Amino acid sequence: MTKYLLVCLVVCALIFQGCWHHESAVERGYNEKYIGEYTRKIAFPIGGIGTGMFCIEGTGALSNMSIRHRPNVFNEPTMFAAIHVKGYEYGTRILEGPVPEWKKFGAPNSSRGDGGSWGMPRFKEYSFQSRFPFAEVELADQNVPIDVKLVAWNPFIPTDEDNSSLPVAGFEYEFHNTSNEEVQAVFSYNSMNFMQTPGRGKAYIDAAKNGFILRQTGTENEPFCQGDFMIYTDNPQTVVNHNWFRGGWFDPLSICWDNLEEGRMEENPAGLEGAVGASLYVPFTLAPGETRNIRLYMAWHVPYSQERIGGIPRTDTDIPDAPVCPDELSNCYTYENNFEGNYRPWYSSRFGSIQDVANYWLDNYDALKKNTQLFTDAFYDSTLPPEVKEAVAANLSILKSTTVLRQYDGRMWNWEGSHDNWGSCHGSCTHVWNYAQAVSHLFPKLERTLRETEFFVSQDKRGHQVFRTNLPISPTVHDFHSAADGQLGGIMKVYREWRIMGDINWLKMMYPAVKKSMDYCIRTWDPREVGAVEEPHHNTYDIEFWGANGMITSFYVGALQAICLMGKTVGDDISRYEELMNKSKAYLESKLFDGEYFIQNIQWTGLDAPDPVDAQSFVTHYTPEALKILQEEGPKYQYGKGCLSDGILGSWMTLVCGMPEVVDRLKVKSHLISVHKSLLSRKSG
Repeated sequence: MTKYLLVCLVVCALIFQGCWHHESAVERGYNEKYIGEYTRKIAFPIGGIGTGMFCIEGTGALSNMSIRHRPNVFNEPTMFAAIHVKGYEYGTRILEGPVPEWKKFGAPNSSRGDGGSWGMPRFKEYSFQSRFPFAEVELADQNVPIDVKLVAWNPFIPTDEDNSSLPVAGFEYEFHNTSNEEVQAVFSYNSMNFMQTPGRGKAYIDAAKNGFILRQTGTENEPFCQGDFMIYTDNPQTVVNHNWFRGGWFDPLSICWDNLEEGRMEENPAGLEGAVGASLYVPFTLAPGETRNIRLYMAWHVPYSQERIGGIPRTDTDIPDAPVCPDELSNCYTYENNFEGNYRPWYSSRFGSIQDVANYWLDNYDALKKNTQLFTDAFYDSTLPPEVKEAVAANLSILKSTTVLRQYDGRMWNWEGSHDNWGSCHGSCTHVWNYAQAVSHLFPKLERTLRETEFFVSQDKRGHQVFRTNLPISPTVHDFHSAADGQLGGIMKVYREWRIMGDINWLKMMYPAVKKSMDYCIRTWDPREVGAVEEPHHNTYDIEFWGANGMITSFYVGALQAICLMGKTVGDDISRYEELMNKSKAYLESKLFDGEYFIQNIQWTGLDAPDPVDAQSFVTHYTPEALKILQEEGPKYQYGKGCLSDGILGSWMTLVCGMPEVVDRLKVKSHLISVHKSLLSRKSG
């Protein structure tokens, strides 16, 4: 009998395990809730444009605390919301789902037990849903008679770049009594002073109305240490403990948790020396079936940074020409391009202190949420396919990440991406941000600052543009190639920006610099004016292409069309550009189209450029082994007769910039079909 029972238990366990795995592997629909395994690696950015950020994870935990103007991906400070339900043995829980296993054994310092609150009880059931820029987390637990819904967000209001650049976060907790009895509960928010920079300045916890401020002062030599983070509510019943128990090892957090489990709302004054953490408490009562909301606010203010990168001009030629303002405008360009000091965020010019930020957030919360919700509703109610909505929303989150900065005067500046603790490849790189389209349509004023920087700061007197701009934004040394796709794309995007804004005076201001840029491109890459980019040209692959190719020549014909359209508008003679545009179209369609797709004609002799071995290059160096291949096949990294996925990319750029398609549409279509056939339809193995 025992043996039979054991066999039955094993079979049942296997069946249960199979069912569990089946349920966890159920395919998730686009834009639907994330549950189970799908929640493990979610990190949803919360922050304004250029303010730094932190992330809310799939469980509801906060991580990636990166508010000091550089990424800090593995910074997960001990900060958490919790609930205590009076009279329930297991009624005290952190308002998060269980800690993912990968964190316990894979995150930095996890083997030392640096998980902060990871060992404390959490809700067992949870889900996550994204409705950018709103994140929704639902929590439930059979031991707790209250279901919880959390909505976390930060303002994102198209065309309102300032209110979309606020260093704030909103958390709305909805508590629903699922029992048949009245329950008494205490909501709390608890945090250690993660703003502290040991050995630098002074760290302390200050008082705030219905909350507390985590403070760190700067020093004369290190002002960038200064930073404040405020956590507060709008509930007059809020009780605040500004000073956790002071002791060694895990004493502060242990006593904090003891207080939560007992429902004890301890009060200690602010400013005590050695204070390491603080808590706020909001007591409330729920009748059977009743729902109640508690709103939590966060704000931060870090006015200085260590960020500074770039070179200084070496010659007068490196200094850009001053913008030429149309007669209708007396002061059309007001930015000071000064390389002194370090980067400072835009919000520090708007708000003088953390209290200023917090007051603005509290006073304008409802209006900002309403306007943000208008965007969210319009986006998710659109007729776009669901997979497109999810992809677009995921990519929009980059604007809330540490990849994007906005300096003191309001201008946008970007990294290419973010590493764990530093920005990846500086300078609003023209051959990377060339391809971003969201900002120009959602925040066109910010996008225009990128164009103005390219043509009035990063372009020298020859028309040469560096593809990486200094931080702070200022003129730099011109000692390397321009990026062909970046500089040609910039010409097209000036046309796009003008079409979006419709200000002829802005176009008149930009046009002389744009024309100089176009002339530089012709002189440098098409000196014989055959209509193709033949000379070696740097590009987004961080290499040089040698010889005419469909990818960059399609940018060339697009830029020529843009200069024709803009020049005609401002009354300039465009006959040379029109002739070249027609040549370029003919060259693309006859010499660079093989009947199926667009190719590259590799050429490294008979050019104005020196031999590839002697030519300036980023990483294309020639060892003896490489020299042998050079003689047999030509320069490194060329695609030649291959079908390149980006092989006619300039035609896409032409369309998204609002211009007519220049290249034969049937040939473009043929190329795209070839890309699909060659790359996407190939069976693995």
